[in-house]
Amino acid sequence: MQRRLTRALLILGMLFITNMPREAGAQQDNVAALVAKHRTEAIRMREHIHRNPELSNREFKTAALVADHLTALGIEIRTGVAHTGVVGVLKGGRPGPVVAIRADMDALPVTEETVLPFRSTVRTTYLGQEVGVMHACGHDVHTAIQMGVASVLAEMKDDLPGTVKFIFQPAEEGAPPGEEGGADLMVRENVLEDPAPEAIFGLHALPSLDVGTVGYTIGPAFAAVDHFTIKVQGKQAHGARPEEGIDPVVMASEIVMALQTIRSRTLSPLEPSVVTVGIFRGGERFNIIPRGVHLEGTVRTYNPEVRDTVERRMTTILEGITGAYGGSFVLDYDRGTPSVINDPALSREMSGYLTGAPGVEQVLELPPTMGGEDFAYFANEIPGFFYRLGTTRPGQPSGGLHTPTMTADSESVGVGMRVMAHLVLEFLNARAQRSDQ
Repeated sequence: MQRRLTRALLILGMLFITNMPREAGAQQDNVAALVAKHRTEAIRMREHIHRNPELSNREFKTAALVADHLTALGIEIRTGVAHTGVVGVLKGGRPGPVVAIRADMDALPVTEETVLPFRSTVRTTYLGQEVGVMHACGHDVHTAIQMGVASVLAEMKDDLPGTVKFIFQPAEEGAPPGEEGGADLMVRENVLEDPAPEAIFGLHALPSLDVGTVGYTIGPAFAAVDHFTIKVQGKQAHGARPEEGIDPVVMASEIVMALQTIRSRTLSPLEPSVVTVGIFRGGERFNIIPRGVHLEGTVRTYNPEVRDTVERRMTTILEGITGAYGGSFVLDYDRGTPSVINDPALSREMSGYLTGAPGVEQVLELPPTMGGEDFAYFANEIPGFFYRLGTTRPGQPSGGLHTPTMTADSESVGVGMRVMAHLVLEFLNARAQRSDQ
């Protein structure tokens, strides 16, 4: 009798154990099949978006494409968020938590130099200059992946244990001067409410990684991005009689060199930071000492105290150099996007799911980057996990982000769909199981 009871319990236990993975495995098999079904459409949408790029706060056609796609899937949408943003809400057939995923839609004022058959030839006016427009940061890939994920999850709606909020964001690269936009404005327009997500996920193309590789960082991942302009003011004079003027070119030259001592001599060498002058503009004629020089650049930091120190030290350097020459200055220091801090607990959990994601051949833990990302505004409000997606076919060249030759292989779209859908389902299932216990 005892032997029969023991055997029965063992059989029941084995059935319980094997049924659990079979259900999860069946769900992932379903994802793989649906990604295969919708992958070609997503790639076509990516090519269309890449061929028709739009600058920040001007993503009218891209937003319309997204809105039409979500509406056709039966997903409830809201448009005009932060000017051109689109938000979709997919309510699953089973009770569960709310999770958000975000994709950015804007392009850059870059003239494309790739040989892609769907390369951009769009030109427009930016800050008073005629420029080319290009998806040189992979936002076309991000948007297409998220639309593809919407297609996959919409077909799984009845079995979805919770709600997915699709956030299609404009102006990640920064709103034009005098305008507001991006993730900051979306948060202020209550995009993280009604329904309120428990967490938010996002991805970014990374051409230095091969297709099939994903990378993540736990904790600090992207730096805070500050923007400064300096007007160095002197006294105009003939270039042959410099003693009669106050030369702003000389002052500005010393300022550029002195600003580098903030990083090398004021801050700890173990504290990540960057001070870069990207624009040095002054003068109208070769034999005239100009009245002024314009400097413009960026500061990247992680530590708020370091951020304060850099701004304070810049002011001290400007006062000293211009004062020594008898000139003056005006400093405009704009604190922009804060640093992206991936929630440690969420990141450890999600990075574990990355390893088992279909289509992923390699998972890397990446060091923090000094690049910036306004995903930070979302991650400052709720736990966030922002990861990197490899976009380069092995053995093929690809330019870096923000360059005219940046490319992303089409295969990365399918991989991106599988990874993001996998993370969403794992998150919802895990939270739903916890609530049942």
